[in-house]
Amino acid sequence: MTQLAQAEGERLDAATAGLDPPFAVVDLDAFDANAADLLRRAGGVPIRLASKSVRVRSLLDRALEAGMRGVLAFTLPEALWLAGHGHDDLVVAYPTADRRALRELATGGAREGVTVMADCVEHLDAIRAAGASAEAPVRVCLDVDAGWRPLGGRVRIGAKRSPLHSPEAAAAVAREVASRPELVLDGLMSYEAHIAGLGDRPPGRLGAFAGAAIASMQAASARELAGRRAAVVAAVREVAPLRFVNGGGTGSVEHTASEPAVTEVAAGSGLFAPTLFDTYRSFAPRPAALFALPVVRRPSTRVATVLGGGYIASGAAGGDRLPRPVLPPGLRLDRQEGAGEVQTPVAGEAAAALRVGDRVWFRHAKAGELCERFGDVHLVRGRELVGTVPTYRGEGCAFL
Repeated sequence: MTQLAQAEGERLDAATAGLDPPFAVVDLDAFDANAADLLRRAGGVPIRLASKSVRVRSLLDRALEAGMRGVLAFTLPEALWLAGHGHDDLVVAYPTADRRALRELATGGAREGVTVMADCVEHLDAIRAAGASAEAPVRVCLDVDAGWRPLGGRVRIGAKRSPLHSPEAAAAVAREVASRPELVLDGLMSYEAHIAGLGDRPPGRLGAFAGAAIASMQAASARELAGRRAAVVAAVREVAPLRFVNGGGTGSVEHTASEPAVTEVAAGSGLFAPTLFDTYRSFAPRPAALFALPVVRRPSTRVATVLGGGYIASGAAGGDRLPRPVLPPGLRLDRQEGAGEVQTPVAGEAAAALRVGDRVWFRHAKAGELCERFGDVHLVRGRELVGTVPTYRGEGCAFL
C-alpha cells in the first residue's frame, strides 16, 4: 500500500496555500513520471489513452504529447466532443444505443476520426438506421470477450462484456460488418479486466494468500488469452484487414504488449495512480491526483470531521471503493460512517492534532471518476501552483 510522508502534505499545503478546500490537485511531476513509466512498460508498443481515467482535456493533451497515441473514449458523445476540439483517432470503448449521437456520427465529418464499438448484429443495425451510407461509411471495432472460462466453461472469470468469445463468433460478426457497405471494419479490442484492473497484492491479514491465488489465476488466464486472441485476430483478418488490435490496461501493459497479435495497449488510470493501483507487485505508480477537504467539526478529542467526501468509486461495493485519507499520515475512516455525502469523520493518531479549518488530503479509489466531483483541478509542481484547468464537468459536460 502506497504511503505518503508528512513532507508531501507540507509541500501540497505550501503549493495550495491560497486555496480554500474542497479542491482537487494533480501533481505534474508524478503525472509525467507515470506517463513515462507506462510508455517504458509498453516497450515501444503504442499506448492508446483511456480518456475516462482522466476527464481533463488539457491533461489528455499532455499525455498524448508525452508519447501516447490515440484516445479510447468511453461514450460516443464524448468522442464527438473531443473530435470537435481537434482530436482524431478516437475509438469508443463501449457500444452505444444513443441514436442522436449515431446520427451525428453517420452524417457529420467526425466519422473519419471516430471508430465505434460493436459485438452483435443489433449494434450494426443501429449504425445503419442512423443514416450511415456506402459513400461515407462508419468505422467499426469488434469487442471480443477476454474473460477466462476454465473447466469447460463451467467457471467464468472476468468482466461481463462482449458475447463474442471464440474465433468463430468474432469472424461471424466480422462477416456481418463486411456485408454492409455502409460499415468498415477498423479494429478489434479485448480488455482483460480481471488482469489489468485487479491487483495481486491485496491488503489485510490474508493478503499474501489471496495475492498468490490472484496471481495464479491471472497467469493461467493470460496464457489462455494470448493463444485465443491470436486465433481471433487471424480468423477476423481472413474476413477483412484490421488497422489495430487493442488490449490490456494499466495493470497488464507489459504482458499484453508482449503478445505478437496486439498492436496497441490501452491505459489511463496509471497516470493518476488511484488507490486501486496500490496493490500490484509489478509496478508502483506515483500518486498524482488528490483532493483536500476542510475540517469543520471536532466531535471528540480523537475524531475530526471534514466536509463532504462521499466520493465512492464505481464497482462492487466494498471498502476498497472508498476514498482514503492519506495526509496527515495516520488517519483512517470511521468504520460506521465511512465517507459521507455531507461529512466524513477521520480518526487515528493524527486526528487529535487537527483543528477546525485544517485540511485533510484524500486519494480516490479510481482515476477519472474524481473529476466528476470538481469543476477544475489545480496543477502543482513541487511547492508551486502552476495552473488551474477545467475538468469535463467544468466545461459543462457530463457524458455518463
